[in-house]
Amino acid sequence: MSVANAIESRRSCHLFDPEQALDDAVIARLATLASRAPSAYNCQNWRFIAVRSASGKAALAAAAYGQRKVSDAAVTFIICGTLPPQHGLAAALQPAVLRGDVSAALAASWVSQASDTFHDQPQLQREEAIRSASLAAMTLLLAAEGEGLASCPLSGFDAAAVRQAFALPPEQLPVLLVSIGHAASGNAPQKPRKALSELLQLA
Repeated sequence: MSVANAIESRRSCHLFDPEQALDDAVIARLATLASRAPSAYNCQNWRFIAVRSASGKAALAAAAYGQRKVSDAAVTFIICGTLPPQHGLAAALQPAVLRGDVSAALAASWVSQASDTFHDQPQLQREEAIRSASLAAMTLLLAAEGEGLASCPLSGFDAAAVRQAFALPPEQLPVLLVSIGHAASGNAPQKPRKALSELLQLA
């Protein structure tokens, strides 16, 4: 499936088949693909929690106001942005340095710039965490479509309840949930989109 086909065919699935599970290899492949999303300075400031156990689903569904998608989908990912973004950046850049993609000096300059940008800027750190997590979530949705799986992003959840139920540390900000599995019958096709003339401005 081409990227264009994945975008055109993807829909938000509201009815999942609860009898069909996904094995750990598929879940790992989806998370690996999601991790290819872009991030500022290549911070990779995200974390994915794949909720697939019965107890985990029950806890997450309760925090998501009882939405059946969480209970019925094979897995629901909690997509977290991490704070502050620059923590761990030097280690994240090291593989690129070792491979020769960037020089050690350039990597050090990125770390310095990121530290200067985000230091003592909690609002900016939060915004960057949300940006990065959202990019990863969209990449995950397209990865699922490419694997022939149904998916749905969810923003309707109690972040404090998710944090408590899954013992998230303060530096992990739950941004989105993404339910993935096999679609049941009865799902609607992708909803029509606005006309391009309403959205696009050429400058």
